[in-house]
Amino acid sequence: MLLLESNVFMLFISGGYVTMTIISLLLIGIFFAAWKAPNWVKEIGLIAFAFGFMSTLIGFVQAADFLQAEADISPNVVWGGVKVGLIPVIYGSIVYIISLVIRLIKKPRI
Repeated sequence: MLLLESNVFMLFISGGYVTMTIISLLLIGIFFAAWKAPNWVKEIGLIAFAFGFMSTLIGFVQAADFLQAEADISPNVVWGGVKVGLIPVIYGSIVYIISLVIRLIKKPRI
């Protein structure tokens, strides 16, 4: 169990603690919105997804600047960076899916 918690924490830090914290706050906002303003649940989830996607694109631009400046870079380094760069968009997608499930549960019945 401790190993799993350690891996989750390392993914959180690797994805960029500022970005991952903002997406986590949006996840908390989804649960509050489900309680107080159910119409906002999907929109907050969409913001989390867009924020994760935007941070991934910013990271790729920064990586491209670094790769352009260096002459000889190992493919392992490049693909390791791609793997780390995709963490925020995966987390944002998970938060968006959670928002859709909550919206489906809270949706008024006909």
